[in-house]
Amino acid sequence: MLRRLLKDFRFGVLPVPGRLLAVIFFVFLLIIPVITGARYTLHLFNLIAIFAMFAVSWDLLSGYTGQVNFGHALFFGAGGYATALLSHHLGWQPWATVPLAAVIAALVGTLTSLPALRLRPPYLSLLTLAFPLILEQVLKAVPKEIAGGHYGLRGFAPLATSPVGEYYLISIVMTVSILIMWKLTDAGSKNIRTGLIFHAIREDEIAARATGINTIRYKILAFAIGGFFAGLAGALYAHVFSAVGPSVFSMVNSFTIIIYVVFGGIVSIYGAVVGVYTLYPLVELLRGSAIAGYRFLIMTGLVILVLLFMPEGVAVWIRDKIERECPRCKLSNVAWRKQCRACSAPLR
Repeated sequence: MLRRLLKDFRFGVLPVPGRLLAVIFFVFLLIIPVITGARYTLHLFNLIAIFAMFAVSWDLLSGYTGQVNFGHALFFGAGGYATALLSHHLGWQPWATVPLAAVIAALVGTLTSLPALRLRPPYLSLLTLAFPLILEQVLKAVPKEIAGGHYGLRGFAPLATSPVGEYYLISIVMTVSILIMWKLTDAGSKNIRTGLIFHAIREDEIAARATGINTIRYKILAFAIGGFFAGLAGALYAHVFSAVGPSVFSMVNSFTIIIYVVFGGIVSIYGAVVGVYTLYPLVELLRGSAIAGYRFLIMTGLVILVLLFMPEGVAVWIRDKIERECPRCKLSNVAWRKQCRACSAPLR
């Protein structure tokens, strides 16, 4: 088993710069507590990891499947409120509430998918935008004893007994979640065919249906998976802050995630991660500076520049500069190679 893993790493990771950078990135995440044990730094990276998971779940649903969701905060908030209500009213611990909250968010995603079966993308986008806004107002109107009213609920048990433990827990959950979503969307996978089917639905749903694909089943599946991981992120978010309020359903949360994905590169999974790990810390660093009032204006300017000069996203632009796909076997190679490492075909 170990020999096979080393072989896969040698021939499947080392020769591909993008994959090697991903490995280096995750190794860096593991040693951050060794570099600095500052509580604020660990808290910041916890939030970045949570929003990275949230952003990737949107990319899976809207980028890969084409079901553009402008109200993805619905699933994030559903996960946050589910774990909050279970903790507040039943006294359950995070190890029980967080997974259950993710399942509840997946059920919400499944219910939300029902209109998607009949609506075309533009109308679906507007409908999904309305769901979290309606739920936000409903929660404000619910008696304070049940859901906390305008101020929400607070005072939940922490995820771990120490900041370092909490950091490693969130980082591991994020890494595993992103790897699962990457595998589910991998069109080249030999064992899991959901990625190829999601691509087919996005490109031409009618043609996909004509080939025998049950598009209804896979659209529901995409909403359920996106809801599950967005709800998981929301549940972790609630425990990190030990509080959750109606604002988690706000339109700002939904559109901020979309900005992260577009900045990094839509339909790429890693693009969403790059977008969050670039823009979120930038905004936080500007928050304490003399130009704090212009931080969102600066972020908007960066996104506009990316859309103008790197329309496919920063991460995809970098990948295209360091990698080259073989025209014959479709294998990724280092950009400066002249021949494919597998079939020796000329690389142009």
